[in-house]
Amino acid sequence: MKGPIGVFDSGYGGLTILKQFQELLPEYDYLYLGDNARSPYGIRSFDTIYEYTLEAVKYLFSRDCHLIVLACNTASAKALVNVQKLDLPLIDPNRRVLGVIRPTAETIGDLTVSGHVGVLATEGTVTSESYQLEMKKLYPEVTVYQEACPMWVPLIENGELDSEGARFFIKRNIDHLLSHSIEIDTILLGCTHYPVLIDIIKQYVPSHVRVLPQGSIIAQSLKDYLIRHTEIDEKCNKNGITTFLTTGSSQDFNKRASSFLNEKVNSTRIDSLIIEEAFM
Repeated sequence: MKGPIGVFDSGYGGLTILKQFQELLPEYDYLYLGDNARSPYGIRSFDTIYEYTLEAVKYLFSRDCHLIVLACNTASAKALVNVQKLDLPLIDPNRRVLGVIRPTAETIGDLTVSGHVGVLATEGTVTSESYQLEMKKLYPEVTVYQEACPMWVPLIENGELDSEGARFFIKRNIDHLLSHSIEIDTILLGCTHYPVLIDIIKQYVPSHVRVLPQGSIIAQSLKDYLIRHTEIDEKCNKNGITTFLTTGSSQDFNKRASSFLNEKVNSTRIDSLIIEEAFM
């Protein structure tokens, strides 16, 4: 049975990825799932993030998704490898779960001239050192500097994008990141929420420093993947339909998601991600 491409995030950030999917690959069906009731993930433990992410993956599989993109850096950093290696072989080895860290690392290594890259991310992504590890494997000559921004996601989720408090934390985190090296020429927004703040971020970044969101990178990576894996592509519905699910308030989700996507959104609230019975 064919189904939509699943797109999962702890909250709203993955919508910045979904938007790029819709622009580059508009013919596909997408099922977006935001675990808003338990957001943010960035401050949670490895085991908790893995547990929540696996629940979401199983739920999306139960909704006929054969391919899922973890449009969340924290989930990609702390859960993806376990899901791919430990769970997929038992659930269904023919399904796929992809993340956002490796394709981003592949791109950013080609863009930096100085070889000094900064990463702004959640505490969970920073402590996992996933970007440093990926860059070391792909581009050993590149130095990665990280800065955890624990206040950014709550500010975004609560709609306080341009408040005085938001600007204070944004400037403080950027200043601290740049203090590590004057040679940083590229800053990665290592959380899918952060592109919402990009106009403010650029106000505190020197003009010669590139600020890199992930959306277009991940969208191109998905397109390339589907071209290379026709057996997965054939299992994806292509009616141009996007469906939205949230574990939180559908009213709140509709309002916030509409501002992310610049279009009206109608979501459905689900009470639990836990699948009680086998769905295969």
